[in-house]
Amino acid sequence: MEFWGYKRKEGRAGIRNHVLILPACACGSESARIVASQVRGAVNIVFNTGCSDVAANTAMSQKILTGFACNPNVYGVVIIGLGCETVPHMELRKKIQSMTSKPVVSFGIQDEGGTLKTIEKAVRAARDMAAQAAMQQKELCHISELLLGIECGGSDATSGIASNPAVGELSDLLVDLGASTVMSESIEWIGGEHVLARRAATPEIHNQIIQVCKDYEEHLKAAGQDCRAGQPTPGNKAGGLSTLDEKSLGCIRKGGTRPIVEVVAQAERPTRSGAIVMDTAGYDISSVTSMVAGGCNAVIFTTGRGTPTGNAIVPVLKVTANGLTFQKMEDNMDVDLSGIIKGTKTFRECGKELLAVMEDVCNGKLTKAEAYGFSDIAVDHVCRFV
Repeated sequence: MEFWGYKRKEGRAGIRNHVLILPACACGSESARIVASQVRGAVNIVFNTGCSDVAANTAMSQKILTGFACNPNVYGVVIIGLGCETVPHMELRKKIQSMTSKPVVSFGIQDEGGTLKTIEKAVRAARDMAAQAAMQQKELCHISELLLGIECGGSDATSGIASNPAVGELSDLLVDLGASTVMSESIEWIGGEHVLARRAATPEIHNQIIQVCKDYEEHLKAAGQDCRAGQPTPGNKAGGLSTLDEKSLGCIRKGGTRPIVEVVAQAERPTRSGAIVMDTAGYDISSVTSMVAGGCNAVIFTTGRGTPTGNAIVPVLKVTANGLTFQKMEDNMDVDLSGIIKGTKTFRECGKELLAVMEDVCNGKLTKAEAYGFSDIAVDHVCRFV
């Protein structure tokens, strides 16, 4: 299986060719938004941190920002900082340049003399980058260039018995063809982690999966918290999910059945090919953020209740097996899998259908969230209880 993508010197091919306007801190976010709005082919993110934080959170923010810049869907980067942020925009630029050969420039609002002057310079730089990006020709790429992030959010009873198994089938098909998939949300493995761990390719990976869940629960307990107080969410319960264990057993189905070859930390780039799991928070937007920073060039997102979630850098394909949700939220849902619930299709048949849809997305078809220009970003704080 092949698709037409943009070859990158550093590794995986991009399925998009964006110029990323990247704020180094929250104070640069509005300027980044305005710059992106002036240049065709440019996208921006709204970053809500980057300053006045503890060291561990600053490190996570830098991991996310550099990961975004290095994502294969990005052609080049224009950084906008304030000038007094924790990690100055010049340092962020140098860090990104040490990791990639992509064109990267940066501007500081305080250094340039204010917002308008910064925007003017950044627009010119982004325009030149976009012109260069438009010259890059697509090349035929093997499906092994695909790193698919797998996410669920707004789950209901149909998620675990229909849409998640269908996406699990898609994951198995892709892995068998040579692609790689990443499943995250480690808090939603809890109660089913022993089932997930059975898929580990080695005893070490088995123990890592168990330890990830143990560490997370102990971390919450140390702060006087219990993950079951927030999981399942009120929406999950209204949709028919009664316990975290039940939710977890449905959640892990979307990762398929193939051996897990690697466990990676939040926003970390995988080093192996195949089925991979990432240790992230349970908040879906935060998990998508981490997988995109880890190099995923596409995301598939299952939902029962419905969600508008999208990402500026990668296409987010949203699927549901709840026919009513698809009908009520047709503006947001990309694929209707309710045939599984109705008994007119099997999850394996739907998995094959999703493979064809994903091939179209890799070849340039826009997801609905992508067409709207949605950009949801959330950075999980390492020291969230400090």
